[in-house]
Amino acid sequence: MNSISILGAGWLGKELAVSFTEDGFSVKVSTTSEKKVPVLEALGFDTFIVDIETYEEFDDFLNSDILIIAITSKDIDAFERLISQIKYSPIQKIILVSSTGVYQAKNKVVTEQDSVPNSSLVTIENLFKESTFFETTIVRFGGLFGGERHPANWFKDGKKIPQPNGYVNMIHRDDCIEIIHEIIAQNCWNDTFNACASHHPTRREYYTLAKLSKGFQVPEFEEHQPDKWKIISSKKLENTLHYKFIHNDLLKPY
Repeated sequence: MNSISILGAGWLGKELAVSFTEDGFSVKVSTTSEKKVPVLEALGFDTFIVDIETYEEFDDFLNSDILIIAITSKDIDAFERLISQIKYSPIQKIILVSSTGVYQAKNKVVTEQDSVPNSSLVTIENLFKESTFFETTIVRFGGLFGGERHPANWFKDGKKIPQPNGYVNMIHRDDCIEIIHEIIAQNCWNDTFNACASHHPTRREYYTLAKLSKGFQVPEFEEHQPDKWKIISSKKLENTLHYKFIHNDLLKPY
């Protein structure tokens, strides 16, 4: 398998496409913006305008072995239509980028075995899990950072940060990209993985350091809330893929 289509050439998808191109894969990418097409084509990608929330067909984009879905849409009907098109395409394997946001904060360590409440994202995950026309691996990423996404910018000065005694569940873009490569390289399909660094400092520690590293003031926190947190375990991913996180010290400035 040496051809990949990446649905969503944004913060993650574009850099993912660069990495697969460097590894010799034939890569197609999609965007919903006409303005981004020349930028993506200049990087050497075969670029398509694809908006799954419309009723258009995009057979050429789906003419690949592997599809990586890296968009934020939670439109269930749109994903049902997408799957109906994938059924008649050469796509054999799918990686669906999901989120650890599917888990509730129950003041405990959370694994893939924990139940998740009904949500649009969980419904979309299940649509892919239940299809027999292709194999899907779901990767639930924690909070995303890296590149232009820096946690110092997430709370403006003067805005109090909630749950200072809770814990962060974060993953750097470099790790996101490497994990997706490993899933494909190790042929690890029909599974679900949590993916975030195994280091979980408190939100107070994490955001204070992030703000100070960029020259901002020490942030203010909501000090009088009942503690509400979760710690996402990535042990299954680490053990299955024999993976070591590139950026595992979340108190190291990036």
